[in-house]
Amino acid sequence: MTRSASQISRFPVPELDSLPADIRERILAVQDKAGFIPNIFLALAHRPEEFRAFFAYHDALMEKPGGLSKGEREMIVVATSGLNNCLYCIVAHGAILRIREKSPTLAEQVAINYRNAEISPRQRAMLDFATKLAANSREVALTDLDLLKNHGFSEEDIWDIGAITALFALSNRLANLADIRPNTEFYTLGREPHG
Repeated sequence: MTRSASQISRFPVPELDSLPADIRERILAVQDKAGFIPNIFLALAHRPEEFRAFFAYHDALMEKPGGLSKGEREMIVVATSGLNNCLYCIVAHGAILRIREKSPTLAEQVAINYRNAEISPRQRAMLDFATKLAANSREVALTDLDLLKNHGFSEEDIWDIGAITALFALSNRLANLADIRPNTEFYTLGREPHG
């Protein structure tokens, strides 16, 4: 399973025209919005049922309203992906984090050492919990949940933190398995103010 430098995955990447209509439409909608197709969409599309399941759960967690901002949701992804050494997710979600938080420097801070990042004590507690869950889930205790509640997180928020951490543990491992390459566009997104 070797690949050339231009390949985005160690596994087959289907042609867009060969995909089921719903998946092709989803990918084209992302392309219209972002201006490019994120490689994860193409890499996962070779298994349509899993693609649908993954992105349904992704959207249910990452796009819904709730006690976590969209930027905080991305912080969880970036911090736990840093812990899991997932290049694709650090780069791709780091770009989204920069855009959501309007900060060109935050993503690297969160990925490398969120404890020294320019975030609030509430956000630090959130990431303490997410990284503990990512690294040592069997050690999570009721006291961890109580600490989050003391920072103003509801039980639904805590579930969201945990579910995002869990989903991206899966995503990190799939991206590492397939050695999915980040799109070059991600490296510059959110670096300079637009307009």
